[in-house]
Amino acid sequence: MAVRHSLCVDRFEGRDRPIAVLLTDDGESINLPRFLLPSDIKPGDVLSISFERDAEGTRKLADETRRVQGELSGRDPGGDIRL
Repeated sequence: MAVRHSLCVDRFEGRDRPIAVLLTDDGESINLPRFLLPSDIKPGDVLSISFERDAEGTRKLADETRRVQGELSGRDPGGDIRL
């Protein structure tokens, strides 16, 4: 099930303005890289955003993490670290 929210573009910050500051309905601010948002947005615009769990993406990430951990543990001689 997707969760949908409306966010207001408050302002842009940073050198050359790469960060968009968005406000939730309850006044909390969220900073996002501007490149993630539509190129024509401006302060005062309202954006709709939705979040949905990606079960397949979660499974793939878990599989990849286990694979990498297995590779690393295969190269680990064990024991304490000596400096």
